[in-house]
Amino acid sequence: MIPAPFGPPVRAGRVLLRMMSAADIDDVYAYQGRDDVCRYLLFEARTREQVAEQVARHAASTVLAADGDYWQIAVVLPAGSEGTERVIGDIYFTLKSRENLAGEIGWTFHPDFRGRGYATEAASAVLRRAFAELGLHRVIAELDPRNDASIALCRRLGMREEAYFVKDLMFRGDWADTGIYAILDVEWAARSAIAG
Repeated sequence: MIPAPFGPPVRAGRVLLRMMSAADIDDVYAYQGRDDVCRYLLFEARTREQVAEQVARHAASTVLAADGDYWQIAVVLPAGSEGTERVIGDIYFTLKSRENLAGEIGWTFHPDFRGRGYATEAASAVLRRAFAELGLHRVIAELDPRNDASIALCRRLGMREEAYFVKDLMFRGDWADTGIYAILDVEWAARSAIAG
């Protein structure tokens, strides 16, 4: 199924997944501009101008065809009583190896929307697509082992801890550890069969 365009928006439980657009800049800046959100990320809190540059780049990255191609997917809370939709986070998905049918997933969410299951719904939909539509064999999540919320999300998704690298990454002027979580297509299929 590769190359694979992202295509039209996809419903994932209570949220909508779609490609980012210039209209999302303020919503994305509302969380990517925060130090607490970026604490475990590979970038510092961004200015609005930096967010605008990143959103423009992400909006143009719509097809997975070669190693390193990625989707930066907006997780959107549909319009409610206030009448406007809101980007509450994003899911990163990249094709790590076309030859080995491997991908990588990551996520960032606004703190005001954590703990409500939105990340689980969004990431589950992306994993479902990775295995069922893209035909991938394996998907990993690479994270800071101090990030308890991301580890908990990995476990909810059925991902298992596969590796723990000690002081393998220079991170903001000091050596940091890296955790690797992973799930295989057969593991995802077994989970999906149990879930019904």
